[in-house]
Amino acid sequence: MPSLEAVRVQLKEACRLTGAEWAACLASPPNAGRFLASYRLTASCQKRLRAYLSALDASVWGKGEVSPSKTSWKVFEGFACGKGRLYAFPSFDGLVFLLVQAESLEAEALNLWRLLALGLTDELPRAELVPDLQADIPYNTPRALESVLNSIFGVVPCQAGWLAVRSGELLLVQAQKNCPRCLHSTLSFEGNEVFARVRQSLQPIVLTRGDPGWEQLPRRGMTEATSAWAAFPLVVGQRLIGVVALWREAEFTPSELEQLSHWTARLASTVEIVVTFDEMSNHLRRLAMLNDFALTVSSAQGLEQIVRRVFAMLQRTFRTELVTLFLLSSDARILREYRNQSGGRVAVQSLPVVAGPLAEMVLNGRLLRLDDLPTSGYPALHEDSRSALVVPLRYRGQVIGALDLENPDPGAFSVYDEHLMVVIASHLAGLVEYGRLREEAEARARNLGLIHEVVEQVIGLTDANEVAQIAADLMAQYFAYELAAIALVDKNGELSVAGIGGQAARIVQAGLREMNTARGQGISGRVFRTGVSALVSDVAQDKDYVPIAGWEAGSEMCVALKDGERVLGIIDVESSQKNAFTSTDLLTLESMAGILAGVVTAAEQYQRLQATVRQLRITQEELQARVEAQRLAESRLIQAAKLAAVGEMAAGIAHELNNPLTTVTGFVELILQDLPPEDARRQDLEMVLREAHRARSVVRRLLDFSRQSESVRDRVDLNETISETISLMRHLIHTSGVQLHTKMADSIPWVWADKNQLKQVFVNLFHNALQAMPQGGEMTVETSLCERGGRTWAAIAVSDTGIGISPQDQERIFEPFFTTKSSRGGTGLGLSVTYGIVTDHGGTIEVESQPGEGSRFTVYLPV
Repeated sequence: MPSLEAVRVQLKEACRLTGAEWAACLASPPNAGRFLASYRLTASCQKRLRAYLSALDASVWGKGEVSPSKTSWKVFEGFACGKGRLYAFPSFDGLVFLLVQAESLEAEALNLWRLLALGLTDELPRAELVPDLQADIPYNTPRALESVLNSIFGVVPCQAGWLAVRSGELLLVQAQKNCPRCLHSTLSFEGNEVFARVRQSLQPIVLTRGDPGWEQLPRRGMTEATSAWAAFPLVVGQRLIGVVALWREAEFTPSELEQLSHWTARLASTVEIVVTFDEMSNHLRRLAMLNDFALTVSSAQGLEQIVRRVFAMLQRTFRTELVTLFLLSSDARILREYRNQSGGRVAVQSLPVVAGPLAEMVLNGRLLRLDDLPTSGYPALHEDSRSALVVPLRYRGQVIGALDLENPDPGAFSVYDEHLMVVIASHLAGLVEYGRLREEAEARARNLGLIHEVVEQVIGLTDANEVAQIAADLMAQYFAYELAAIALVDKNGELSVAGIGGQAARIVQAGLREMNTARGQGISGRVFRTGVSALVSDVAQDKDYVPIAGWEAGSEMCVALKDGERVLGIIDVESSQKNAFTSTDLLTLESMAGILAGVVTAAEQYQRLQATVRQLRITQEELQARVEAQRLAESRLIQAAKLAAVGEMAAGIAHELNNPLTTVTGFVELILQDLPPEDARRQDLEMVLREAHRARSVVRRLLDFSRQSESVRDRVDLNETISETISLMRHLIHTSGVQLHTKMADSIPWVWADKNQLKQVFVNLFHNALQAMPQGGEMTVETSLCERGGRTWAAIAVSDTGIGISPQDQERIFEPFFTTKSSRGGTGLGLSVTYGIVTDHGGTIEVESQPGEGSRFTVYLPV
């Protein structure tokens, strides 16, 4: 089998026969300094030789002085490392060169070295004749492809060229030589006869200026002096994976074309490795993104945090910062834009939903993957974008937004990326909608609290104008309104401004005369006449808007103060920014108007308003309680799902293992009965029996965890059950150096439970406490009654003074097979079994712990 060692032996024999000082075999081109084998070439001499070769012009080894088509050897006078001169001998195909240092080589010696060089290609392993890309492939795919292209230029000198990788019906230029404008360009097979011929024939194509098809060649990098152009397909099997294009001023000779064809054929597999590795890296990176999405994005608390985390992951995965998210408001009138910016920042702006390409892109819910963005007619969101991937966000069948990814490179997104983003968009839509609903709920709760603050300041006042002024000031202060005005109906039945507040109050004060003069006009006049609230995102588009001197409004909200069907006045809020208010803001203002209407109506309604305030407080507390209850319910549901899944698995494993273990123990016991006590095999069999019993114990724990055994429930005395459990473990507690304290409450009602399962719960908790105190300590067992959620519960608490549990471990302490004491033989099933038994009895279990101070487990059971 060909090997480098065989080549080294041949060099040794040739040096001995010809009297050469040393010899070396180098891969083409020699100026790259890739030594394959050598004989008597010292490290210092090799270093000098590499520097000398790198300084030589590359044309010396190709079309120039030393090549199979020109001469079979050459002498270099400018280098000496030892006695004599430096000779160079090329192989038959120019892929390998021999360098020999000798005083003088006679004709026979020259012929010997020449014959040895001509046959070197067949003697060397094929893997040694391609560029050394192993250091580049895992880290830098463009650099690896550039090395491939450079090696081709070392075979035959050219003016310029590029290497393109096939992607469907396109060729993507991934590496270039002397043609920087060619990099990242896209070439299509469709409509180009030259590339179509390459794809169909899988053979090289050579064109000279004036040939048919010359005008269809890409012109980038070519000059007026360029007269020859050649394309060499990179083929693996019968698959075209890429194309190498080369051009220069002089025409290619048949020998050069043969060398280039031979060389590119050898490099095709290397290019496939590079491309495949890059695709695998991208695939793994995207799978990691899905995992990251599940772990980090799903745990985000707010909509802004969700967007930032999604943008960061998409930026890492797709290597582009051009990411934009569009979300429709609940009334589909406002389009919220989240745009990724450098430094991890997110720019947010609100846009009105008007007819146009942007709104159409979001509302039609179409999935778009555009390889050539400038020619697609799609409205690019970034100036330097060349490709785009637009994925709609749907929630329960309704389009709620769109996610836009753009890239400065053409064809940057694949079909796989498209499928991946569909999955991400599906999950993101649910998270976004949940986050938005949560923010709306929190905003409403917060606004209710602010409304309560405002009402507390004006309640009890009997002067309507004083109520209006104080309310306007407080609204501007608490809600950060630029302008808040309250107008009341005067004795003549016309609107009159009674209070005004906000940053723009002084500016608007000068326009009060015009505002009072234009009574019954404008947006406020329309609301006063109809009693219908108004939310105007752009006042310039509303025909009823009446401007105020010195104040340029952008958006406006107005609601009526009503007592039954009678309109008492209006509350008008304005901002200099367009799209400044949402439907939630309008709902808050309507709530405020409803309360202020009661204050303005009459002072005797004070008590009724106080009841409203109390109701608002109760509503706020209920909302917070529901949010907390929902969070706890979701957490318990997830924990129950985990236990159910592991329980089913544990049951299957336990039943599969139980029968063979029973057989093993039975036969071992029978054998032991027949063996005399002094038999040497008895000790080994007893060890087998002990290990089998230990395995059956593990199986029993798995069966207990799966809770497949029949449960028998009856009325159970908790104090009595705990006392019986303590009696069983008293010796273990004593030998562990632990002092036991009990505090049993009298008259604890009976609970409906399985007594044996409750004993298992207490045993597990006692064992857990003892294992947490390896050096001894104190364990306390308490029973009591408590009220939780309007029900009476029996509480059993087990406390210890042990090592405690870290906060991060407390979140997973009840998960199956999770243990903090693996070094002490923990299986991770005890607390999981305990959790399953307690929840099966309709109860809950909670843990309180501080590292270094001990732990307290409390079980709550319904009486």
